[in-house]
Parts: sequence; C-alpha cells; structure tokens
Amino acid sequence: MVLLGGFHHVKLPISDVHKSLEWYRRVLGLEVAIEFVEDGVLRGVALTDAGRTLMLALREEPDRAAGWRGFDPVALAVPSLQALRAWSEHLDELQVGHSGIAEGSVGWLIRGITDPDGIEIRLYTQQERP
Repeated sequence: MVLLGGFHHVKLPISDVHKSLEWYRRVLGLEVAIEFVEDGVLRGVALTDAGRTLMLALREEPDRAAGWRGFDPVALAVPSLQALRAWSEHLDELQVGHSGIAEGSVGWLIRGITDPDGIEIRLYTQQERP
C-alpha cells in the first residue's frame, strides 16, 4: 500500500474573501501563505498558522458557502487541555461565541466557533482523556 502523509490542505467555500480573511486572522491567528487572484480580483487565499503545521484554503464561492452553514467540516488540533483553556480565554476576549470546553470522544474540544458564513470550526485536543 502507498502511504499518505496527512492533509496537504483543506479548502472551505466562503461568500466574501476579505471578510473571511479578517475573521480567520483575528480569531485563529492564521496568516496568508498564498493569494489566488483571478482577473485582478482576489478570489481565495491559503492560510497557515505560525508553526506552518496546517494549511486552510478559503475560496470565494457564495452559493456553495450557503450550503455549508451549520456544518462542522474542520477540527483544528490543539496540543493539550491547558492550551484549549487558553483558546477559550482568547475567544472570550474577542467576544467570539463558543460552547466552552467539553469532553469529546477521546479528548476535549470547543464547538460552536462559526466563521462569517456560519461554518463551524472546532478545536480538539491531541491530548486524550484518561
């Protein structure tokens, strides 16, 4: 069997690239790695974290984005429960709604973080519960 090495990137449909870019920067601390410009207009971006451990692409597709409202396609990894607590405090400081910390199937998570299109982003610990 040929091996896979994880995800290269995940792409989400969004309705407004500028609005979403501001949100993903402000809330998740992601920065632009690649810009996708078509006919002189920014239509998408690939974002990464400071450690370059993930790549999240946003593509301006308003009709598709509407269909993803309320769906939770992505759970971003957080190393530990302690780090998840820091995320909870960060979200509270920004007044970004979320579920608070809950027990997941193997670790802890924060649900209910929704981007400008209502797409839910979850934070999930790599640390497992005892």
